[in-house]
Amino acid sequence: MAIWNPWHGCKKYSPGCANCYVYRRDSQFDRDASRVAKTASFSLPIQKNRAGQYRLTAQDNPIYTCMTSDFFLEEADPWRPQVWEMIRLRRDLEFVIITKRIHRFSAGLPLDWGEGYPNVTIVCTCENQQTADQRLPVLLSLPIRHREIIHEPMLEEIQIRPYLETGKIEQVTCGGESGEGARLCRYEWVLSTRKQCMDCGVAFSFHQTGANFQKDGRIYRIPRSLQHSQAKRAGLDHQPSRLPKTKAQMEELFQRLSASEFRSRFSLSPKLKQYVLEKGEDTLRRHAQDFIRTRLAPAEPEHDGKQTPMKGHPVFLAQHATACCCRGCLEKWYGVSQGRPLTREEQEQIVEILMEWIRRKMK
Repeated sequence: MAIWNPWHGCKKYSPGCANCYVYRRDSQFDRDASRVAKTASFSLPIQKNRAGQYRLTAQDNPIYTCMTSDFFLEEADPWRPQVWEMIRLRRDLEFVIITKRIHRFSAGLPLDWGEGYPNVTIVCTCENQQTADQRLPVLLSLPIRHREIIHEPMLEEIQIRPYLETGKIEQVTCGGESGEGARLCRYEWVLSTRKQCMDCGVAFSFHQTGANFQKDGRIYRIPRSLQHSQAKRAGLDHQPSRLPKTKAQMEELFQRLSASEFRSRFSLSPKLKQYVLEKGEDTLRRHAQDFIRTRLAPAEPEHDGKQTPMKGHPVFLAQHATACCCRGCLEKWYGVSQGRPLTREEQEQIVEILMEWIRRKMK
């Protein structure tokens, strides 16, 4: 994870801004947080080191963008086109943009945006029911590839089920408010959002408790240093499988894979292409089914992380190219948790991914 702040400073905009951490931090240094200005790291994505290599690489993903301002702030309109251009150039990086100003999304949008850049996730902040009902219809109406919602600071129970049922939201994150004067966050609010996500097959993350957290009628004063770890200890995070089930999802997966320097380097040699032609798709599918069943499907595969050779069979290369080579990669790329056997449906979905990669490489 990396943070890129091309500009700094913001204008308070809605109830969630009342105790803004940027204002709180800037006041410690006698800085005016409402003054918006470009930063020294404005061009960070295209900056290079002495060896001529980019300072930010795919290993730094995701790149959280504009965390001390709002990306769609009106004062930043003159600079935003340059930032979009850097994002367009660095397709290997995954940019996450969190905003309360989703209504200004189209201001300065690149001409080649289309249905959205595949390496950009737009996260809409909704701190209460009113802001959710104002902003989420806008979020859903816009041409965006990856959409998420964040309730932080979460100020009340929020019903978002109708928005989740559209299938357009990939994840929802909840968190309480930090700092002095932090408003209360209730455990039952978090549980409510989590249940809505689980019912709709949407990923959920409990990010932080906040400074004042109520559970079972008791209010806990939680130090800043423990707010993230206490949230994780609650064990509420939920990650549904992201194995593709539709043609559109399969296409999206292969776009993501193409942006990975490691995954995109695999190809079929002339010898392996000839092998594919000689054996035929049915035989290769049976091989893939057998490899997945014996080497990947068990809850604790033998030699996990090293069970898939890097050469020798088209399916082996397909596994590495599509991140289906071990349970660690499977969890990272597809949200399939480790420590449990793969279901028969999951095994078949993985086999279909492998066969699709082979088909594409045979063209």
